[in-house]
This record gives sequence, structure tokens and C-alpha cells, in this order.
Amino acid sequence: MAGLICLKAGHRTRLIYRMLLYRGRRGEQKGFREVDYARLLDAAHQQLGGPIVLVWDNLTAHRDALMRSLIDSRPWLTVFYLPSYAPELNPTEGVWSHLKRSLGNLAPATLDQLGALIRTRLKRMQYRSSLLDAFVTHTGLTLTNGRQ
Repeated sequence: MAGLICLKAGHRTRLIYRMLLYRGRRGEQKGFREVDYARLLDAAHQQLGGPIVLVWDNLTAHRDALMRSLIDSRPWLTVFYLPSYAPELNPTEGVWSHLKRSLGNLAPATLDQLGALIRTRLKRMQYRSSLLDAFVTHTGLTLTNGRQ
């Protein structure tokens, strides 16, 4: 899974995410790659309708040469990186923690059932902007428009 918490002054906080299910097939992609992250950013750009300032953690795939070239090819995208290991500053970590807790006592029988449960839980979060706001507030970070 990969997700973005999106903030824009005067608008509700949004959650945009993508999932990949790995089924163990030969040659199947196990996780997100740079192109997948770029597609997520392109989708966010389409949905949000404007330039994006992205604050990203230091996952290798977020910082490598291919990702830098993908970022450079998107003039509407500006990227800042969090310190090396600072999950407490990443509001999306709150999304994943909340999601995991909501799945704790469930026992899906198949990968498809688990995927459906995850999608349902994430969809519910998308409609709870106050919850998303709490994840941002929990980081202790403040947003400014450049004017102090």
C-alpha cells in the first residue's frame, strides 16, 4: 500500500491511496516501485487539480535516481524529505497504524477478503477528514503559507 494525506487551505483533508496484492506468482511485482509511486502522484495531481508540495519519508525508492528523474519530469511537483528515521513526523504512519488496529480481530479466509477489508477501511477513512486531520496534528508539524 502507498498513500498520501493531502492538505489544501480551505478544503477538507484527503486520503489518496493505492494497493497491490502479491499472490506469489512468478515474475509478479512484490511491492511498489518508482513508476507506481509516480502513478499515485499523477492521480493525486489529477484529483487535487494543482501543484503539489510533497513531504516524503526516506524510503530508498523515494530517493533513488529513477525517482528523482520521475520527479524532475513533473514541474507541478516539489519534494521535501523528512529526516532519516522519523515516522512520528509522517502523518500517513497514523493511517497505517489505525488500519492495522481495525483489522486486529478479523480473520479473513483469503487474500481477496483481506484486500476487500483493507479497501473498505481505507474508504471509510477517506470520508473522515477529522481523523485525517488528527493524524497530521499528531506529528506536531504546522503548516504555513510562507508568510510568518
